[in-house]
Amino acid sequence: MKSVLVANRGEIAVRVIRSAKERGLRTIAVYSELDRDALHVQLADEAWNIGPAPAAESYLNMKRILEVADQSKAESVHPGYGFLAENANFAEAVLAAGLIWIGPPPEAIRIMGDKIASRQAAKRAKVPMVPGTIDALESADEAKKVAAQFGYPVAIKATAGGGGKGLRVVWNESELPSAIDGAAREAQAYFGNADVYVEKYVEHARHIEAQIIVDADGTGHFLGERDCSVQRRHQKLIEETPAFGFPDKVRKAMGKAAVAIAETCGYRNAGTVEFLVDREFNFYFLEMNTRLQVEHTITEMVTGVDLVQAQLAVAQGDPLPFAGVEPRGHAIEFRINAEDPSQDFLPTPGQVIDYREPAGFGVRVDSWIRPATTISQYYDNLMAKLVVWGADRNEAIRRGKRALQEYVITGVRTTVPAHLAVLDHRDFVEGRHHTKWLEDAMDLSDITWETAAALPEDPDLTERSIMVEVGGQRYDVRMWTSQIQPAAGGTRAAPRRKPPKLGGRGGVAGGADAGVLTAPMQGTIVKLHVKAGDHVEAGDPICILEAMKMENEVRAPVDGEVVDLKVRAGDTITPGAIIAVIR
Repeated sequence: MKSVLVANRGEIAVRVIRSAKERGLRTIAVYSELDRDALHVQLADEAWNIGPAPAAESYLNMKRILEVADQSKAESVHPGYGFLAENANFAEAVLAAGLIWIGPPPEAIRIMGDKIASRQAAKRAKVPMVPGTIDALESADEAKKVAAQFGYPVAIKATAGGGGKGLRVVWNESELPSAIDGAAREAQAYFGNADVYVEKYVEHARHIEAQIIVDADGTGHFLGERDCSVQRRHQKLIEETPAFGFPDKVRKAMGKAAVAIAETCGYRNAGTVEFLVDREFNFYFLEMNTRLQVEHTITEMVTGVDLVQAQLAVAQGDPLPFAGVEPRGHAIEFRINAEDPSQDFLPTPGQVIDYREPAGFGVRVDSWIRPATTISQYYDNLMAKLVVWGADRNEAIRRGKRALQEYVITGVRTTVPAHLAVLDHRDFVEGRHHTKWLEDAMDLSDITWETAAALPEDPDLTERSIMVEVGGQRYDVRMWTSQIQPAAGGTRAAPRRKPPKLGGRGGVAGGADAGVLTAPMQGTIVKLHVKAGDHVEAGDPICILEAMKMENEVRAPVDGEVVDLKVRAGDTITPGAIIAVIR
């Protein structure tokens, strides 16, 4: 194998290209028209346009990607994660084209990509599972019977789901119909499969996952566990390894279970088996991700194993580039997303103005961002992954704080302040966090943005920094200034602008316009909860706005009647567009 086509974008494409080059491979990038000048395009040996910005017309366009593989004379394909990484049909098409697929066999992807089939595989491997159905639901009545048997709360899950998509937690019977409808709709939109099932919801659980790799001879290797419990809306924000306070006996049993599950489906290459763990350290199989995980970086930091190069070795039939693994120290990953934590992690697409990464001993940043990079609504909002290593957890936390404080990103709001708040919280420091902890125990609505970029209301304003000295000491002063050049001899002071307040998930004008509900971001209306003439109360959901692969509930800012509804399902709207008028 002398060349590899990387069928992805963003930081994972950059990551794969770098490791492939170190292995002496010719690297081939693909890009949408929006990503023409992206970092992964510039790092690759050659790059090919595969279509317009929408992922369905570019990064999910299997036919076009395979055409490029043929035209570029690529010998292999690495899918990264997301997009086509867990698409068994794509893996089969790659192999049918005579190319090397850098991933597990298609049948293993198919089995583990379906929650029902994967639960059945776990049952064959005699691995404990969360109580629930092992077949797709036929009706809401069936769900009611199952929920009555297990007791509330229960989780409705898409059989083809992942990353929190197609998942709804139900606390009582009255919520079941809408939860099933919402999970099925989201699953159909994201995975093309509306099937859902029900299982018992484990409260205050920790999300622990096992990194494995199965070599070309079928021997499975457990490379340690990762704690991914700091989440919002079932999507991970912070991951660490090893899991704090995790008994070694449980760790070994979990690793053995993960390898056993892989063996049931003839697995090869890297994969991650995810578990829920209760307070007594009982673990239950959740799912298997048949690809490289976003958080693979922390496993690399404590093991010294380059997992991408290990993937390449398995795909070529070569021995793994390590004999044994002895994890050392503690590593933490912070997902730097374009989101506003003070607005319930609302996506914040836009243009980055200033961008400076932290560095130093034990600090790694996987990123695709540079100054002037545009974060598009078309793709995931992950900007970078900040990874820190320490000799122990306390040192890793201290290093994480320093690195986060050193990180400079202006132009869009990011998760950096939320990460700092988590590191300062006693629950996290003492290891008492769980998958709902961030949402239940932390109030991020009052996060100040003195250390992060504020969003200007006026497009003519831009943030600048000037240096002043007072009594011989240097100070950096941040201010908003006009981009319009003043007349000769004149100056104009720019006022400090505050970010707009949001009502629920929508923007709301003050005073007489308090009932005018506007879009907080660019996106697509995927569902309307109301129609003109309906009476609503403040906080009631009005519609679901999808942006950057996330569904956001837009809620009523005031009590009243919906006197005008300006949108329909399927409409694409811009920030500030009027959604509804409530009087």
